[in-house]
Amino acid sequence: MTAPQTDVASARARLLELIKERAIVHGRVTLSSGKEADYYVDLRRISLDGEAAPLVGIVMRDLTQDLDYSAVGGLTLGADPVATSMLHAAAAAGERLDAFVVRKAGKAHGLQQRIEGPAIAGRDVLVVEDTTTTGNSPLEAVAAVREAGARPVAVATIADRATGAGERIREEAGVDYRFVYTLEDLGLA
Repeated sequence: MTAPQTDVASARARLLELIKERAIVHGRVTLSSGKEADYYVDLRRISLDGEAAPLVGIVMRDLTQDLDYSAVGGLTLGADPVATSMLHAAAAAGERLDAFVVRKAGKAHGLQQRIEGPAIAGRDVLVVEDTTTTGNSPLEAVAAVREAGARPVAVATIADRATGAGERIREEAGVDYRFVYTLEDLGLA
């Protein structure tokens, strides 16, 4: 169960304001894809912010409310605070949602796990990230959770850069792709 609709609508509107105020950096930058852009959307400025992070959890849970999953996570680092925000939003709503972290490579010591957190084998999971450009990070996370025995139900992100990642995720991973904000919403298109 998610927050009442008015709470979600106000959370979504306030989160968008905060992203526009704090996370959009104008100027020439090189993206993880190697491409250059005239702006950068640094959503860690949002997902790690004391006011914005709780809103991320509310909005992302609303975006995925029709899906059935018991754990949420993705490739470190962008996914970590998003998953944690969702975990806390679920707890605030009296529900349980586990979070997990997909390492970029398995540990060479200890239990040598690639996925940290509660076990996800046999579970339906949601793969998340903060901003999606190429789709490489969520595709890597989907592959890792499948290897760990989990079933990814979808990939969800806060902001989509409209570069074809959604189509790539749907085609290569065979899962649904969802996002909260478009470049138009962010005033970047």
